[in-house]
Amino acid sequence: MRNILLIFLVALHGFVASAHADEAQSLQASLSLSELPPSLMGRAVDGMQNTLDQALELMGIRYKRGGNSPETGFDCSGFVRHVFNQSLGLSLPRSALAISQAAERIDKQELQPGDLVFFNTMRRAFSHVGIYLGEGQFVHAPRAGGRVRIENMGDRYWKRRFDGARRIQL
Repeated sequence: MRNILLIFLVALHGFVASAHADEAQSLQASLSLSELPPSLMGRAVDGMQNTLDQALELMGIRYKRGGNSPETGFDCSGFVRHVFNQSLGLSLPRSALAISQAAERIDKQELQPGDLVFFNTMRRAFSHVGIYLGEGQFVHAPRAGGRVRIENMGDRYWKRRFDGARRIQL
């Protein structure tokens, strides 16, 4: 019975992972901020429009630990660094923790599109970073085997691991 349950769980995990990959691939390169529902665009400030467009254009790019380009793949901080460098010419620190220390702390209630959201995903504070899109949604490079995608901060996994929010001063 245990073996049957184990096989079922492994198969289910594979199905869910495949569904996420298919979803990300269908959004890759064709999604821009202007195509998002008006409610999700929220209060995007003009200075962040290009940043959000750049982030969404990278949907579907594979995760790669230490990766920092669309050609090789991204880890979470490499994704954020690339987006801010390409869209605004800013050079951010290499790690999620260092980025959190360099940016301005803001309350969760003050989040605006383009702000950064941080999570504890590796049993240490500020070990993961993503770019806030509005209405509780953020885009990020998730983990090995994953692709750049949009997630909901209200999901149990992210809600329990939220560390804080930061704003990059332009």
